[in-house]
Amino acid sequence: MDKHNLHIGTCSWKYDSWQGMIYPAHKPYNYLREYSRHYHTVEVDQWFWSLFRGDKAVLPKPSVVKEYAQSVPDNFIFAIKVPNSITLTHHYRKQKNDPLIPNPHYLSVDLMQRFLESLAPISQNIGPLIFQFEYLNRQKVPGGLTQFLDRFAEFAEQLPAGRDYFVETRNPNFLNEKYFGFLNSQGLYHVFLQGYYMPSVFDLYNTYREQVRGRVVIRLHGPDRKGMEEQTGNDWSQVVSPRDHDIASLVGMLSDLQSRRIETFLFVNNHFEGSAPRTIVRIEQRLM
Repeated sequence: MDKHNLHIGTCSWKYDSWQGMIYPAHKPYNYLREYSRHYHTVEVDQWFWSLFRGDKAVLPKPSVVKEYAQSVPDNFIFAIKVPNSITLTHHYRKQKNDPLIPNPHYLSVDLMQRFLESLAPISQNIGPLIFQFEYLNRQKVPGGLTQFLDRFAEFAEQLPAGRDYFVETRNPNFLNEKYFGFLNSQGLYHVFLQGYYMPSVFDLYNTYREQVRGRVVIRLHGPDRKGMEEQTGNDWSQVVSPRDHDIASLVGMLSDLQSRRIETFLFVNNHFEGSAPRTIVRIEQRLM
């Protein structure tokens, strides 16, 4: 297996319960610098939460981006979730029956450009840029998949060149030949999400294997986020719910992707088994 074409890291990184595995026993320390001694990639989701009342769209703080740039080696890769001020069609609703309020920043090329400019200090470390879309129902996108793809095509054609853009949809009905064909025609890549009521990424990959090309992101989330938090008490130091079958299927999927020379980014969430670092050890042992 070509380990240079496989990048494994975690979803976020600042967890005190990783002391003894990733972090020293005693503070103070720079979380990201210590993390980068163990892994060479990480998923950044903190800038995703960016849309607030009054249509306010928040961008990364320059001081934080600069700190991140100073904390990692030159070959470190950030996979960054694009702000939800760009990917939300409407504002979140507090109550199901609340009226839908359109998001004026939805697929804004100008906001995307300003977001990328704000990341200038880590420009050389940027890998996958992930557009995460919520479940888009007919209320939010009356024209369904066709409307979504037509609108995204207008946006994608204006994206800055030289970056790798990935799409994560949480509507399983969107995952079909038309969707994967669209990604290939636009030079975009798919995010395989395991969890959140989505179909098995392993079954999905087997179905559309020939249309998965170039690069992929795999995000391992568990099926029951709240239940896992209750089970662990937010102590993410141990595997509490082993998913041996999923890991076996994952290793087969990774092996096939590598045989096809598809660059693969795998990000493991604590909620998958209870401890992302320990899950990664279990995966790497199977890959040997």
